Amino acid sequence: MQDHREVERLFDELKNHPEKRPLLTPVLCALLVAHSRAEEAEVYPAAKDEAGESDEVEHSQEEHAQAERLLVELASTDPESSRYDGVLKELVDAVTHHVEEEEQTVLPGMRARLESSRLEQLGKAFAESRAEHLGEKPGEASKEELLVQARNAGLQGASSMSKQQLVRELQKLSS
Repeated sequence: MQDHREVERLFDELKNHPEKRPLLTPVLCALLVAHSRAEEAEVYPAAKDEAGESDEVEHSQEEHAQAERLLVELASTDPESSRYDGVLKELVDAVTHHVEEEEQTVLPGMRARLESSRLEQLGKAFAESRAEHLGEKPGEASKEELLVQARNAGLQGASSMSKQQLVRELQKLSS
């Protein structure tokens, strides 16, 4: 949840201080990508398999795909353009909605159904995974990461797909 608050802070800076956009856009992208990859690899499988949050995880994975698509667009848009403002607003709206759902549904469901020792274990695994993914750019997931996303989203037949097919199928979920 600390990442959620930091992303909200970055959103405010990007909206209210356009001069900071060239420096803060890569920071936002790096944080959101690392956070998403860690959730997808460590938290979502446990939420789905151990806490019975299958529908919520599938929906959350779709929202991650949407956010990543928007991050790719934001990172490639001139920070001084009006287009940047539009993409930023769409990203803020999407991520804010995702965070609210996650904090009101998935995380409370996990707290209610998992032992505190398991939650602590997941927290450590999340932090380690997040650290490993810091610095990665949106739109550059490995095939293994795409397979994890596909499993989380309940996408059938993913293991037989190429990396490009996985990207296309996951993007369809976020449209």
